[in-house]
Amino acid sequence: MSSLAFLVTELQSLASETRRKHPEVREAAEKSLAILRAAPEQANVHLSTDGPQAEDLLRPVFMGCATRNAKVVAISLGSLQRLIAMKAVPLSAVPLIISTMNDCATQGVDIQLRILQTLLSLVTNFPAVHGALLGDALLLCFKLQDSRIAVVSSTAAATLRQLLMFVVDKVVDEDKVDTSEQTFQVQTAVLPDGSSLDLPPSANDAFSVFEDLCLLTNSERPKFLKLESLHKTFALELIESVLTNYHDLFRKHKELLLLLQHHLCPLLLKSLSERPIFPLTLRSTRVVFLLLKQFSNELPTEAEVFLMMLIKVVSGENDGDAASSHAPRPAWMRVIALEIIRGLCSDAELMRGIWQRYDSQKAGSNVFASLVSALNRLATEKPALLGVGTQIMGLGIAPSYSAEGSGGYDVNSVAGLVANAASATMSGMVGMMASEPSLSVIGSSMKLQCYNLPTSVNDSIDQLDKADSPPIPESYTYLLALQCLVSLVEGFVTFVIPLYNSIVVIRPRAAGEAVVRAPSALDLATLSTDDLSTVQLKTVHDMLENGWPALLAALSFFISTNLSDELFADTLGALQGMVNVTGVLRLNTPRDAFLTGLSKLAVPSRVVSSLDSFQEPLQQPKSPLAVENLGLSALAGSHGNRPGLSERNLACLKVLLSCALFLAGSLGPSWFDVLEALQNADYVLTKGNTTSKKGSVPPGQTQPRHAAFVDLDADTIQHAIQRLFESTKLLEDDAFHDFVVALCRLSAEMVGMQVITEHDKPADVDPHEGSAGGRLSTTAGYAHRRRASGIALPRTLRTGDFGINKLGNVSLLNIHRLIYRDPEVAWNAVTAHLLAVIGHIHAPTPIRLQAARILDEILVIVPRNLTTAGDLQAQVQARVLNVLSEQVSVGTMPDIRRMGLETLHQILQSSAHTLVIGWETIFSMLGGVCKPQSSPISKSFPSESDLSVITEDSGPRRPTSLLDDKNSVGLIRIAFQSLTLVCDTLSSLSSDHLRLCISTLGLFGKQADTNIALTAAASLMWSVSDSIQAQRKDADKEPEYSALWMFLLSELLGLCTDPRHEVRVGAIQTLFRSLQLYGATLSLETWDECVWKVVFPLLAALTESVRRGENSIGTTPDPSWDESKTLALQSLSSVFSDFLTLKIIRLSSFSNVWENFISQVEDSFCFDNRPVSTAALRCLERALEALIGSASDPELVHFVTDASERVWTACDEMGTKVSKSTVAATLQSPRSGSTEKSGRPGIQPFTQDSLLAFLDVIKKTRDVSKTATRCQEGAEAETEWSIDRLSRLMAILKGTVTYSNSVEYRPDIDSLTPVQAAFMSTVSSISLTIPSSPSLILSDLSSSATLPFLAAFDVTESSIPANGSSRRVPKRVTYIALAKKTMPMLVELYLKYKDSSEIYYDGTLEAVLSAYSIPIKLKYDCPEPSKFGNDTPLWKTATECFLRIVKECAGKIQAFGDAVPDIRVEGIWHQILDVYRGALLADCSPALSLPLTEQAAEENFDLALLATLEIDVVPHLGGDSRIPDRLIVMLAKCLERSSLITDDNRSGSNESELERMGDKPQNVDENVEGTTNQSKLVPRERFSYWCLDLLFLICSDVAKDQEAARRRIAALCLPALLNRCGGVIGNYVADCKLRGDVPFPRYVEEEVLYVLRKLLETRLWQGTLWAAFQSQPSQVAVHQPPLDSTLPASRLIPLTIQRSTVAHLFHFYPLLCEIATLPTKPLTAWLRPSLIDAEECVTIGELVVGISGSNGSPSVGGSSGDKALSVEVNSRILSRECLKMIGKELGS
Repeated sequence: MSSLAFLVTELQSLASETRRKHPEVREAAEKSLAILRAAPEQANVHLSTDGPQAEDLLRPVFMGCATRNAKVVAISLGSLQRLIAMKAVPLSAVPLIISTMNDCATQGVDIQLRILQTLLSLVTNFPAVHGALLGDALLLCFKLQDSRIAVVSSTAAATLRQLLMFVVDKVVDEDKVDTSEQTFQVQTAVLPDGSSLDLPPSANDAFSVFEDLCLLTNSERPKFLKLESLHKTFALELIESVLTNYHDLFRKHKELLLLLQHHLCPLLLKSLSERPIFPLTLRSTRVVFLLLKQFSNELPTEAEVFLMMLIKVVSGENDGDAASSHAPRPAWMRVIALEIIRGLCSDAELMRGIWQRYDSQKAGSNVFASLVSALNRLATEKPALLGVGTQIMGLGIAPSYSAEGSGGYDVNSVAGLVANAASATMSGMVGMMASEPSLSVIGSSMKLQCYNLPTSVNDSIDQLDKADSPPIPESYTYLLALQCLVSLVEGFVTFVIPLYNSIVVIRPRAAGEAVVRAPSALDLATLSTDDLSTVQLKTVHDMLENGWPALLAALSFFISTNLSDELFADTLGALQGMVNVTGVLRLNTPRDAFLTGLSKLAVPSRVVSSLDSFQEPLQQPKSPLAVENLGLSALAGSHGNRPGLSERNLACLKVLLSCALFLAGSLGPSWFDVLEALQNADYVLTKGNTTSKKGSVPPGQTQPRHAAFVDLDADTIQHAIQRLFESTKLLEDDAFHDFVVALCRLSAEMVGMQVITEHDKPADVDPHEGSAGGRLSTTAGYAHRRRASGIALPRTLRTGDFGINKLGNVSLLNIHRLIYRDPEVAWNAVTAHLLAVIGHIHAPTPIRLQAARILDEILVIVPRNLTTAGDLQAQVQARVLNVLSEQVSVGTMPDIRRMGLETLHQILQSSAHTLVIGWETIFSMLGGVCKPQSSPISKSFPSESDLSVITEDSGPRRPTSLLDDKNSVGLIRIAFQSLTLVCDTLSSLSSDHLRLCISTLGLFGKQADTNIALTAAASLMWSVSDSIQAQRKDADKEPEYSALWMFLLSELLGLCTDPRHEVRVGAIQTLFRSLQLYGATLSLETWDECVWKVVFPLLAALTESVRRGENSIGTTPDPSWDESKTLALQSLSSVFSDFLTLKIIRLSSFSNVWENFISQVEDSFCFDNRPVSTAALRCLERALEALIGSASDPELVHFVTDASERVWTACDEMGTKVSKSTVAATLQSPRSGSTEKSGRPGIQPFTQDSLLAFLDVIKKTRDVSKTATRCQEGAEAETEWSIDRLSRLMAILKGTVTYSNSVEYRPDIDSLTPVQAAFMSTVSSISLTIPSSPSLILSDLSSSATLPFLAAFDVTESSIPANGSSRRVPKRVTYIALAKKTMPMLVELYLKYKDSSEIYYDGTLEAVLSAYSIPIKLKYDCPEPSKFGNDTPLWKTATECFLRIVKECAGKIQAFGDAVPDIRVEGIWHQILDVYRGALLADCSPALSLPLTEQAAEENFDLALLATLEIDVVPHLGGDSRIPDRLIVMLAKCLERSSLITDDNRSGSNESELERMGDKPQNVDENVEGTTNQSKLVPRERFSYWCLDLLFLICSDVAKDQEAARRRIAALCLPALLNRCGGVIGNYVADCKLRGDVPFPRYVEEEVLYVLRKLLETRLWQGTLWAAFQSQPSQVAVHQPPLDSTLPASRLIPLTIQRSTVAHLFHFYPLLCEIATLPTKPLTAWLRPSLIDAEECVTIGELVVGISGSNGSPSVGGSSGDKALSVEVNSRILSRECLKMIGKELGS
């Protein structure tokens, strides 16, 4: 409902309620209703504009309020409130409304609440209410607020707050109005300082109201409000609300600030100076807090007074005179002051402003310093209340003794331990003992008594509803002090750290300037003094510099007390913040002090010292009241649990790591203390006890823990320590130097300390074996360092030195500094320290080995990461090798020497190729290790004397007497590995060094160890070959290095026939890789030498080895020799591919080379095992591919031609072998093979892979031949082979694809086998541009299409592999996929060359048609077209292809005329009709098992045959005189047979009968005998009718085009039609005589009626029947001779009848008479004009056919095209109609 509707409703209620007692009100209400109903849309306008009817509309409301009836007044006020909400009250009525509500204010509670609602709506909806009117409204609210009824008072107070906010809001809106647009009148206000100011109305209202509130609060008389008094607490609450929400407005208005300064601040000072009253003091302090937060800048003096007053309250001091006149302040006042200070401390900007305004000024008060000092003093007032944090001492630590050593315990320790023990044992006994002293947020805060939740807490400053102070826990004061400290630190952190990041880390950088990831501390002197942030940073710097001692003392004290987890985390965070902030601001002394404190908290020194003296107890106490169970394990000392770090220690350690990570760039020498703490932590974490688990939650605690206690398990902390060391990658060089020096110092002092532990004397360092450069500690500092660290020798020996270990990690992480920076940055310090430890004769052996291992790791990594060439590279390599030589020179420890050699191996492994110096040193270390074997040395290697000479020249040999046998064996292996790596950098070696390598490799190549021999003789030999070839580029060195390279090849040739297969393979690979990689650089003479002295001898040697193994009796041939030869052939193919064009073909002996190569391939094809022969063919294929590139060179093209001819000759011979092997394989097992008399093995069965390779060779040979021909004769020349060669090619291809003796075959149903695919690819590549080539391809493809039906075979059992292979071999080769590929391809080829008469007169088309006839005749007996798919059946594919060819060929044959011989025309048509005959007469009985829909689809598919017969065959068949009559008669007989409905063929036609049909029609009654047997229906009845329909169509005079052709066909086909119809009606007449009234089967009745109807409808051509009975029907079918009128009537009448268009009816006249006169019941049926739809058509593949006549309308199976409705017919009526037709023809 709308507001107006509600108003109407309320007025109706008012009228109803006043109907009896107040009729005048009722009348006024009814009048208002009448006005509203008369013009409701105008009522609102009248009211709001004070229109003429406004008084009438408002009168019932005022009259109702004046009745003093509660119900009537309520309704009236509701109506008034509705009118105000609709803004339908004129402004002039507002005073009356306020007066009316004032009169009603004495009514009941409901009326008063309704007045408050209406009043709030009135003021907020009429912003123009100002001045006295606003004062009256507020006065009404104040009166109601003073009510004793709580709900009225609280509602009035809330309404006053809203009205007061609205008044100030109007000032805000008023300030937004542009001065030029202001239309209101200003009012002059007298300010508190005596001045006056013109104020707008809203501003004057706000000023007046706020001034009165201040005056009323101070018990003064108001100036604007007509109030006598106001509760001070309520007034302060209103003032607080205004200041809270509109402090920005007060700053903008001078008059309001003067109110704060002259009225509010004095009354607050007065309030706080008088005797404390909790409600008043509480509200006063809240307002003071607002003034300090929001107006400190505007009221600096007042703020200073308030701050010092609060600090004195916190300190417990009294205010001068107040001390003498008042009692000490209550505790709650101190709490309120602390809560306010806590709020101030949380405002970092405010605290900085306090410092700048007071502390930084010489004459100002030290507010900040006083505050921090006060908080520090407060923290330590009553330590017993806070308890002792035992966890911070560590686990399993005995309590500390007093400093005097008197044997007593420390007081705090005893108190804490006793409290803990008591708490642990007596927690379940109520009242037995007090709870443990502690400090927590929940336990120390005040509880709200108005809620039942015991854990809900609140500050005392929020206790506005309390008349007295709530109970305050004694420890709450210390909680507030701690929170103040934490807030102070958080303020420093939140300001400094982001600003530091913006200045140092994410500042804009110049192009190319690197990002500093570990920046140093800020230097405030370098920052701009004009920048405000710099001033603020300087302020924080001064604050921390002044206040850090107090902050450190207070925080250190608090963190050692018994804090809750939350407070501990806050305190720890404050310590972390102080470390970070002081570090960032370059306050080194405070930073180090806080870091030291954190270190002591993280790893207490007593934990470290106690862990070493800890001993596991022998047995656990048996008593259940053991010390541990009493909770006094701490008193038990080290005899209890293992010492370790508590959870809080781990939290401190985590923070220490975070601080060190953050300040990593600025710690400098302070790193030493951090690293020492980390060393102790690592020791304790590894050996000690830790309590914290990852993500653990204490029992009974369901809430997730503070983040400071998460991930405090030992593994996580260890990972954090490791991350700290990893962060050194981010340090600048100076910072990193400080870090490394500190780490070396720590390690040196620890190693020196251990020496003192062992020998009780200072360490003496041999200056020759290792100089620490002052790194190791002296005696003076040992005792102190040991006390500081507490780590003793026995523990360290097991894990190694922490400093050395971390020094290695840091060095590896900063390896780029060791390489690219000045050695003074890190290299000198690191290596000097490690060498000093290695050479320290008194250092423990494990420590020395650890130092050696670390040093070796560094030495290995440095060269590996050296990427810069030049002087730096040489310097770094020299430093590395010099240090390594110093390590290896340590002769007292063989293990260190071994480690040095292993390091050399690793250096060579990663960086040998970059070494520019030091080879003499390297060979010096390796030369004395390898000893020559006692076995004779091959002549291919230098003698031992030569080796010794070379070794002496390269450097001094190391005496081997220093090594025992065991060490010697190990060093030899290491040396060989190093020598292996040297061979990877041979390019940097001189010729002498290369000779040394060859000699050494020769020695290792003859080792009995196969691995060493293989590596040395194959891989490393190739490396030497690589280096030699690189040196051959220099013309001056070419002869020397060429001879050396040939020497290598000759040595490899000897290894290629090594009895060990691995060595043999490696040598072959190396030999051919050398040829392949460096063949381009060899001269032709060198190539000739390589071919004749290396390549062919290698093949001959491998062949001899293979044949020797095959001919060995009683032994199994080694298959690895076949693998070796296969590898050699594959490698040779790569050589031919790369260098046949560039080098080999240009040899003078190329013809002999090619002949030898082809002979090798032929020999391998015939006599090698099939994997080898396949590899040989692939080799030949790649060689042929390389020949193609040579054909473009005119100088080489004749070589290419000769080479391709030689390959074709070989292919011809190999193709003959393939064909002959098929016959030979039938006489023996395919896998048995045979052996010739010459000792050669017989030809083995060819595999599919070898046949595929053979076909690929043939295809590549054709490419080479065609390319060469094109290059010789020009681009336009004919490049295809001659027809004779193509014929031979097709024979070879066919023999290959039909090869039937392979050991395995691939499935060939769904996809082509690789051999078949290659066959098709080769055939497709043949260009059919030369004569007879299309016929050749079509003929051969036709033969391929018949393979599934003529050449498919089952794989014999012996052809299946007997090795149990998991690969399954198909049991039958089907060629189905090949047929599916070739049948459509035949169509495409025919359509492409259909205009060529050649394919007609050479029998090609007959072959194609014959290929299609096989699957068409087989039809459902064809093999399945797919195994896993749903391909089209083969007979359908053949039918589609056949019909596409027939559609084109019929017209082409006739168009060619005499170009195609008659015998070919007859043959083609005979083949076409034979295909039709096979398709029409095919066995379709298997289709009966198909669903009916599929059967119908199959029938419709065959309908296309009839369509093409009618459209594409019949017109051309009769029009070509070269087609003999017998073919047309054959077609007619085919249609006659296919049109049979049943198997009843009593009157079936045959050849002799057709010959007799030329005389006269036969009398059916005389030849056919009746029967009662039921004949069998043919499978496809509908298709038979279609055939009969087509036969009628052929013989009928329907189509007028090609009349001569149609007459001829009609004359030749009519006897078949008459024979077919005569059989139907003749059998029917004969059967009727026997069956009587016995009904015929349905199909017999339909057939008889259908034939009679078709006979009635059919019209023959003139003279067709007469021509059909002539001896030469074709000659007289078109033009009959005229009748001889002289003939007698007996002859003339029959001749005339035979020339009639209904002569067929005369022919059946006797039968028709019989049917018309049969006494039996005639056959009756309802028949359509056609048995098939007149518009039916069939789509076969891409061919769309329809059964149509000459005019395109359907003919077969239909009438003249009209879709007539079914009609009832019977045999007697139809026969009589036929007789009538005869009578009409006779003229009756």
